[in-house]
Amino acid sequence: MKLAHIVSFLLVAACPVLAALGQDKASVAQRLGFGRDAKLLIVHADDVGMTHAVNAATIKALESGGVNSASIMVPCPWFPEIADYAKAHPEVDFGLHLTLTSERVYYRWGPVAPRDRVTSLVDENGYFWHDWAAATRIDPRDAEVELRAQIERAYAMGIRPTHLDSHQYRLYANGKELFEALLRVAHEKKLPFFVARDWFAEHLYLEPSLSPGDIVIDHTVTIAPDVPAEKWGDFYRAAIKNLQPGVTEFVVHVAFADEEMKAATRERETWGAAWRQRDFDFFTSAEFRDLLRDEKIHLVTWRELARAR
Repeated sequence: MKLAHIVSFLLVAACPVLAALGQDKASVAQRLGFGRDAKLLIVHADDVGMTHAVNAATIKALESGGVNSASIMVPCPWFPEIADYAKAHPEVDFGLHLTLTSERVYYRWGPVAPRDRVTSLVDENGYFWHDWAAATRIDPRDAEVELRAQIERAYAMGIRPTHLDSHQYRLYANGKELFEALLRVAHEKKLPFFVARDWFAEHLYLEPSLSPGDIVIDHTVTIAPDVPAEKWGDFYRAAIKNLQPGVTEFVVHVAFADEEMKAATRERETWGAAWRQRDFDFFTSAEFRDLLRDEKIHLVTWRELARAR
């Protein structure tokens, strides 16, 4: 889907700044104590809780300092493991990766809410849909029930999330009603949520739906499926060297390419075991830390952004 493949550093030549809509002209960077032209970066690991291999690699990447934020998939089988870690490490910047699809063929998950309360979200076997085809009719009311159930389970198991985002960008890219469901839940829970100015031109309902207190980051970068393995480092080096002032989020996917991860993702290579190992290797490397220093890029977290609202 297009939203997941935005490479903002190639598209935006201007230098916009992060701002909460409707607030004063001081940027969030300035409220955090940085200059208006500062380059701030969140290195954010998605899909935590999907497998043990994802959990183990994410923990190591967070503890290395190269990855500084992550979000957890509550419906997935390995959620209890990462919930235990998050409870024991409340200082870590963990959000919730709100999940309404189960995209793998042999490794599946379903809703946290009772299935009979979210019938439009599940297939004939009770799992989330692999994908939302043109004929799939998702009831936004079902989605909102499931979002609340995921957040409530996270709280019940000791997680105190710093932010919300959306698995496969479903809550942003699939219509105004689903985005508004996210907004209602986020506002009720008083949690910031990932939304970027890069998306406004493609999804015209996003910006008008936001409230004055919502935080909007400037750019987001995710590596696309057409980048060959041997060019992985080149892609990220270019992204870092072309980073614009304001706040950018790198959405990365880390895991160890062990037998578990290979089995869970064996039907296709995209976002699979080798993909995630390459992301882990780059963002835990000394080269990445050196690039941040050389380019004068500051790492920030969603916890910090929330304080700047």
